[in-house]
Amino acid sequence: MKFNIYGRFQLEVRRANDSWEAYRLEGGKRRSVDDFVIPSTFDEAEIATYLDDLYHELSGPGQRIEVIL
Repeated sequence: MKFNIYGRFQLEVRRANDSWEAYRLEGGKRRSVDDFVIPSTFDEAEIATYLDDLYHELSGPGQRIEVIL
């Protein structure tokens, strides 16, 4: 799953060995995100809300995290 974080950057989140891994996507490259851990008990539907809780200070009025299809 890929997420647009308020138009500032993109994150890719994937499931690996019963845990979630997050990568920041920049310049055609992926960089592992070690700033936070997504609880392994979360399902896909909960991740956008969790990311919004983590990054809400970066948002402007009316902005939201969007899933990139």
